[in-house]
Amino acid sequence: MDLHPFPTIAIILAIATAAGLLATRLRQPLIVAFIVVGIAVGPIGTGWVSAGGTIELLARLGIAILLFLVGLRLDLHMVRGTGPVAVATGLGQVIFTSVIGYLIALAFGMDSVTAIYIAVALTFSSTIIIVKLLSDKRELDQLHGRIAVGFLIVQDIIVVLVMIALTAFGQNAGDNFGLAIMAVLLKGAGLLVGTWLLMRYILPWLLPQIARSQELLVLFGVSYAVSVAALSEWLGFSSEVGAFLAGVSIAGTPFRDALGARLVSLRDFLLLFFFLDLGARLEFTDTAQQFTEALVFSAFVLVGNPLIVIAIMAALRYPVRVGFLAGLTVAQISEFSLILATLGLSLGHITNATVSLITVVGLITIGASTYMIVYSHQLYRRLKRWLSLFERSAIREPESQSAEDDFDVILFGLGRFGGHLAERLSSVGHRVLGVDFDPHGVKTHDRKGVTAVFGSAEDIHFLEALPLDRARYVISAIPVLQTNLALLHSLRHHRFGAP
Repeated sequence: MDLHPFPTIAIILAIATAAGLLATRLRQPLIVAFIVVGIAVGPIGTGWVSAGGTIELLARLGIAILLFLVGLRLDLHMVRGTGPVAVATGLGQVIFTSVIGYLIALAFGMDSVTAIYIAVALTFSSTIIIVKLLSDKRELDQLHGRIAVGFLIVQDIIVVLVMIALTAFGQNAGDNFGLAIMAVLLKGAGLLVGTWLLMRYILPWLLPQIARSQELLVLFGVSYAVSVAALSEWLGFSSEVGAFLAGVSIAGTPFRDALGARLVSLRDFLLLFFFLDLGARLEFTDTAQQFTEALVFSAFVLVGNPLIVIAIMAALRYPVRVGFLAGLTVAQISEFSLILATLGLSLGHITNATVSLITVVGLITIGASTYMIVYSHQLYRRLKRWLSLFERSAIREPESQSAEDDFDVILFGLGRFGGHLAERLSSVGHRVLGVDFDPHGVKTHDRKGVTAVFGSAEDIHFLEALPLDRARYVISAIPVLQTNLALLHSLRHHRFGAP
């Protein structure tokens, strides 16, 4: 049935609404419902959605606004603390996943070129899906959320380099590969410098003029995000990187909260088209013949990738809980994996069967990991006993000299709000002991003059080492209900009573 674009979108929106309502009633993630609708209206279903159409354009607008809002919420002081672990975790996970994935592919009898494509496809995770899920759970500002976004951005940068390498080799341009990489680095430096110049000199003057009209402020936000995203893509990077940098450039201005609040609804609406487009892109050919391979690769992504991240973060002395929650964000493959497979097919490196295999793995892992992230805290409580193996590398106890000092306030959580609160309380004469499970954040606050120790509010043995008997106030700035309930239970167990 041939329909004009407008009635087609109207019908698709109606179907998506019905599917979303059904998913809500059944307590299922909306993302899964929208992807299923995308499959139904895509080429293997009704054929209403095809590559390069209106749905894809709306999807790309939604992606740009999503990453713009992530950058908008970014606290540059937080970046200094999570940047090193994000880079280390991102690079480490890419290396270990690609090596293990390559060996698994060889074990199935695949040739080396196909094995490389499979390994690389298993390596990258979907920034868009993860950011959407963490945003819905309000966990982007939590430690594991900040680290996850950081190493997903690292992955996006690596994707660009991989695409350039494959294209160069596919065109027999091996001699010019070094020049291509150098050109990318120069363009990247230019993009960063341009963003810094805007942030330093132009936006502080321009935004007050625009903000006189709220409608104009919203229009500017959308056009600015999309323009920088388009520029980034034109320079050879992903549009996601450009939109993210656009948000970062406004993050330090007083207009970020007003702009962010007005764009959230538009983001949620446009992201619907991303999930529809993602579902429409999935193709299933030769699926039955590769069912075993698809299950094995999916199991590796769903279980192996999180374990790799947990191990790396434990080695960096982060708690298992943080590593586990961050690790779940790499338990699926990315839409970039499907693009990579399509590129390999066009270059003649792999066959349709390999593309189909990667597609099936993508569908399985995206669907399963969505549930894993939505129910991440419940999953952690069930697996906590087995995950304790990784605790050996993590810091467990506070520094003895800090715990023995005379503090009248013990503050749990040194994030954006908790950190400012600790500094404010210290400035008016309170003796504050800050507690956080981000080791880098602890060091940062120590340098600022706020005594800080590493520990978890849920660790009853750790709480026994704190000077609760001498503290007048215990404050929690941790935005997690379960953690606060556990802390309250522990304080009652220790018979703590505030004046």
